[in-house]
Amino acid sequence: MPTVHAPLTRDRILATAEDVIRRFGPDKATVVDVARALGVSHAAVYRHVATKVELRELVVGRWMEEMMPPLRAIAALAIPAPQRLRKLFDTMIAVKRRRAANDPELFAAYRTLAADVQPIIAAHVDELVSLTAMIIRSGVKEGTFRKIDPLIAAKALLRAMVWFHHPAHAAEWADPATDAAYNDVWKLLMNGLCAEKRRH
Repeated sequence: MPTVHAPLTRDRILATAEDVIRRFGPDKATVVDVARALGVSHAAVYRHVATKVELRELVVGRWMEEMMPPLRAIAALAIPAPQRLRKLFDTMIAVKRRRAANDPELFAAYRTLAADVQPIIAAHVDELVSLTAMIIRSGVKEGTFRKIDPLIAAKALLRAMVWFHHPAHAAEWADPATDAAYNDVWKLLMNGLCAEKRRH
């Protein structure tokens, strides 16, 4: 009997693109290479993805989106803002560390691809800033954080913690001193952010 192939969908194309990148590196993130892996013509793939640039944007966007649902859920939790903010960063950092440790080739490939899809990265960072600002805003309202511009504070916090969450520093995350440094930096930042009565 002839083999029945699954329908060619954008999700199937992106999943195959990810597998191709994992096996052969970011240079193979092209419509032709993905079509070859799928066993279809590149014209068939072009019906779903218009260009190589769009393919790379979609692949990186999919990779970024996979980490966001738990972060959105944490931002919406009904717990005090300081605990929620720490949980947000703990979870974001844990996800990135896990990806770097469990699939280092793909993690490195996505770092390379990200340089070519800056609008996708910018949108991802904007959402991280937005979630962080939402928590800070609620902390200001509840009195656990001092009165400060939530958006400015969120951007500053993400920049201050960059060593612990930015993929450019992935090679350093295995350092045994990283967790202690994270806690030290966090305490320093919270001393500046928290209202006087909340400081330790």
